[in-house]
Amino acid sequence: MPRATFLGHACVALAHEHHRLIVDPFLSGNPVAAAQPAEIDVQYILVSHGHGDHIGDAIAIALRTGATIIASFELATLCAGEGAKTHPMHVGGAHEFDFGRVKLTIAHHGGGHGENASRYTGPPVGFLVTLGGKTLYHSGDTGLFYDMKLIGEMNDIELAFLPIGDNFTMGINDAVKAVEFLHPRRVVPMHYDTFPIVSADPMVFARQVKGAEVVVLKPGASVEF
Repeated sequence: MPRATFLGHACVALAHEHHRLIVDPFLSGNPVAAAQPAEIDVQYILVSHGHGDHIGDAIAIALRTGATIIASFELATLCAGEGAKTHPMHVGGAHEFDFGRVKLTIAHHGGGHGENASRYTGPPVGFLVTLGGKTLYHSGDTGLFYDMKLIGEMNDIELAFLPIGDNFTMGINDAVKAVEFLHPRRVVPMHYDTFPIVSADPMVFARQVKGAEVVVLKPGASVEF
């Protein structure tokens, strides 16, 4: 059975059989990180956009492990320029990998790399990842958008990771509406309490959600799906 481990902020490690993946590995400089980059051993790294709290340690991990970075064409090109092995994709596209299927979704956010985020890294994305016949949705950083309803109608989502921290992403109320649109069986809140500006109470979110089980994970905790 596939397993998702929340490593803090928006970083999620995925495991199924011998396959190991990680999404948005912001670990160095992350005050709530449950792992350090040197501890990460994966075959694939999924990066939703180029902001430092998402691309994080992706290139360093890829160079050390030989892992393939899966990202938008522009962001993959940036990573390849640093010597990383990449698989470029784009919004709406899907690909069958040895571990399963990845499809990129839209996300309403920004995308820039570097100290002042001035280097264009393409559009932000979310991920639909299918492992062991089960589908996980990681929204990346995003505001609420109505096409989440289509994502929910067209995909049987077992587990969703959604931001609730407000300011840079959806807050609690919008994330509750996102659950209504997506119809996942279970949902894990993310992108909150890393820094004071994204403080949020996940139990408030849990009490408001209808139709899905809310699983509040502390950094380092896992859930099977």
